[in-house]
Amino acid sequence: MNISARHCHLTPEAVEALFGPGAKLTPMKWLYQKDQFAAQEMVTLVGPRSRIISNLRILGPCRSLNQVELAHTDSIALGFEAPIRFSGRIEGTPGCMLMGPKGFFELKEGVIRAAPHVHLHPDDAAFYGVKGGDFMRLRVGGPCALTFDRVFVRVDPEFKLEVHLDTDEGNACALQPDTPVELLK
Repeated sequence: MNISARHCHLTPEAVEALFGPGAKLTPMKWLYQKDQFAAQEMVTLVGPRSRIISNLRILGPCRSLNQVELAHTDSIALGFEAPIRFSGRIEGTPGCMLMGPKGFFELKEGVIRAAPHVHLHPDDAAFYGVKGGDFMRLRVGGPCALTFDRVFVRVDPEFKLEVHLDTDEGNACALQPDTPVELLK
């Protein structure tokens, strides 16, 4: 179980525009999924209301498309109507301006609220009897117990079992490291 704070995924071209020619992302902290990391590099996001989020973390490695993932409260504060989407499905989403120490980069689209999702290895998917694209339920216990009924299933041989919620979703159920959770078909 992991809470995914606001962040962005960038192409190599975006990284160079923001940090200078030849710039590469530098791992600061390795994440749970194989070869994924929080980069030392951060950007400033400018929203439609000219409000900003500074120090927006970039997650690496670079990807083939640019995507910004915000929580609902971030979206409201910045003035975005960011839809709930699965990672990589950015068609028809709002764009934004990113600022780095060496330049600006405009995203024509790519600002989303990430759908609650679970990463599963194929063995885990077989155990639960699900496949990629299915939905599961996540029952969260504790003083603010609730159940998420539409947790999107992602399956890949490189994945380790991990559920991702955003900060608003984690706060809604008062999620703590010792909060009991149960993943259900």
